[in-house]
Amino acid sequence: MTEKDMFKVNGFVGLLLFLLLGALTAVGIEQFVLKESFLFLVLAILCGLLTLLVFSGFTIIQPNQAKVFTLFGRYLGVIKHEGFYLTIPLTVRKTVSLRVINFNSDKLKVNDLEGNPIEIAAVVVYKVFDSAKAVFDVEDYKEFVHTQSETGLRHIASQYPYDNVNNDYEISLRQHSDEVGDELTKDLQKRLELAGVEIIEARIMHLAYSSEIASAMLQRQQAKAVLAARKVIVDGAVTMVKSAIDQLKEEGIVDLDEEKKAQMVNNLMVAIVSEKGSQPVINAGTIY
Repeated sequence: MTEKDMFKVNGFVGLLLFLLLGALTAVGIEQFVLKESFLFLVLAILCGLLTLLVFSGFTIIQPNQAKVFTLFGRYLGVIKHEGFYLTIPLTVRKTVSLRVINFNSDKLKVNDLEGNPIEIAAVVVYKVFDSAKAVFDVEDYKEFVHTQSETGLRHIASQYPYDNVNNDYEISLRQHSDEVGDELTKDLQKRLELAGVEIIEARIMHLAYSSEIASAMLQRQQAKAVLAARKVIVDGAVTMVKSAIDQLKEEGIVDLDEEKKAQMVNNLMVAIVSEKGSQPVINAGTIY
């Protein structure tokens, strides 16, 4: 089922026809009362029925709104342009909003690619582009969008790890939210094409480890941060010690053999890397 244009005429033209038929009905009744001729009564009844039929054909379309028309179970067409129209009488009309809609999914508990339980939620921005499909191809297109959005989110979340700790993966849920959002948008568009819905954007709005492993994962992240910080400190200490020894050697301040050089390197490394302040020991020489 796809959209097709519904027959329609300007509503004000139809209003003139409605007034004309109403006037003929009134004249027929008046003439029947005056002349007692059943011909005028029949004319008045026919004009009255036609007046009611014309009245049932009036419809108003609001901006960013579509109406789908059926007649005795048969699909006739769609009117999407705002305005006042006269169309086929006795039709059943279903209104579909063409406005952009935001849908915030519930927090879902799923397993990522590595099997870790996580909590994830997304915001989906969509609108209807084919109102006929939205009405006839699914029972309730909004409920269909909600269900398929959660299904697609579960599918995408299981395709990637929460975090790329060991750089084993190209994309992770936490570090590549834009890429994951693009994949989610493509996946949802395939699922919702049937309902005549266009996905404008889909993005992750909540991402966290589940409560049962959140503490352990926090400790892992803290340990990783501590290791990274210690590495920076050690690298800086090595550079400083090397610079100090090279400067002492170049300026000839002191002549160090390998044993004293090793001892000096050890002392400088301990002094620089140690988290607590070091207590200096002053060598005053030998006292007799």
